[in-house]
Amino acid sequence: MKVIFAEDVPQYKEDITAILHRFKSEGTLIGNGNRNVIKFFDLKGFTLNFKSFKQHNIINRHVYKFYRKSKARRSFEYAQMLISKNFRTPKPVAYVENHDFIGLTSSYYISEQLKDSFPLSDVLGDPSFPDRERILKEYVSLIYKLHNEGIEFIDNSPGNFLIKKENGGYEIYLVDLNRMNFYEHIEKDKRLKNFARLTNDQETIKIIAAEYAFLSGISPEYCLNTILQAINRMLLKRKIKKVLKLYKRIIKI
Repeated sequence: MKVIFAEDVPQYKEDITAILHRFKSEGTLIGNGNRNVIKFFDLKGFTLNFKSFKQHNIINRHVYKFYRKSKARRSFEYAQMLISKNFRTPKPVAYVENHDFIGLTSSYYISEQLKDSFPLSDVLGDPSFPDRERILKEYVSLIYKLHNEGIEFIDNSPGNFLIKKENGGYEIYLVDLNRMNFYEHIEKDKRLKNFARLTNDQETIKIIAAEYAFLSGISPEYCLNTILQAINRMLLKRKIKKVLKLYKRIIKI
């Protein structure tokens, strides 16, 4: 077992190692655990979030051992990078990798459990949510700043942003960090297409497009049309995938 800890958490090393041995039987599950299993554990007044990534097929196991960083390692390193650039994400604590002679068998990313927060999906799903437009504009400002740093947050979906009310304002924390692309400069179309996963609600997209236009100097009409086109393409791809899956099932029958 390979365990890499953040430099400022040496006091938790033994406890974290012990939790890993009882991860399957203990802890409080977050979500349904169908894909990745996420649990939190209370540790001497400190709550830790453990994310166990879905096991890969034999080819990817080999790839993640010899050719590519594991999702757990990327999550840990990207969290440290984001914090160094003054973005917010739950404090990274450690990442864990287990290997056999073939490749990666399991991996975990461990971070501080963010308390008293709510996901952006709560805001998007409720038109009457308090300060809804203000929060949406804070979200757009965060994405704009990421883009200006050359960071494309690929999993730009509402469940991957946690919001805390702090000092009379709203602070947004990024989670699910393992998928990012990095550029010296991000072209405007790529920036706007980055919103495709967020929502297909027209009124919400108008707010997002208008705010991104205000921040970037790109015309509001161009922002809106480009985002809507990206959403429509993504929805079409999803429909095609569903049809292909259904077709495969019919063939098997």
